[in-house]
Amino acid sequence: MRLVVARCSARYSGRLNAHLPLATRLVVVKADGSVLLHSDGGSYKPLNWMSPPCTLAIGLPDDEATERGAAEVWTVQHTKSDDRLVIEVHEVLHDSAHELGVDPGLVKDGVEAHLQELLAAQIGALGAGHTLVRREFPTAIGPVDILARDANGVAVAVEIKRRGDIDGVEQLTRYLELLNRDPHLAPVRGVFAAQEIKPQARVLATDRGIACLVLDYDAMRGVDDVGSRLF
Repeated sequence: MRLVVARCSARYSGRLNAHLPLATRLVVVKADGSVLLHSDGGSYKPLNWMSPPCTLAIGLPDDEATERGAAEVWTVQHTKSDDRLVIEVHEVLHDSAHELGVDPGLVKDGVEAHLQELLAAQIGALGAGHTLVRREFPTAIGPVDILARDANGVAVAVEIKRRGDIDGVEQLTRYLELLNRDPHLAPVRGVFAAQEIKPQARVLATDRGIACLVLDYDAMRGVDDVGSRLF
């Protein structure tokens, strides 16, 4: 992983057009090819990024970029689309590279991991006709908990939490963005599943076309006999 702190500006073009004016930012270049621009705020989410497969080329600025004060121009081109991220680097304040090795992945707490196992075994909870593709389906930014297909063969990505909040919806949104770039999967629907889903998370999920599913942990593991309830 390469970490560069620099005064830079950036332009993104392709599916959308966006511009970041000149400021000091952290540029992260990962071993998988992804390039991310971070500010010193906004929590974990980058200001802009390019996910693999993509290529990074570093070159000298043209006359116009030189007049703006750029010393280098980084061009990140997606290999399967016209998406392009161009970073004009004006001043490098820090530049280092680190070998992180193979990451073992996120280890979920016992309940969350068990919910994933139970839902995979009871995939019909998503709706009649659903079939499991696999658990921990890999993406460039980490595995989505479950990938399934509905009765019509449409791919369904499921993110599972104990308590569903806005961050979980944002995480699933990023997974869906990547999965929908794969022509063998697209279109991919999203399902946000949790024991409890906060109202704000439900509103955001609905706005983004993501279905919400409340999971009854006790019922799924056979501890709670739903049929014997009085109410």
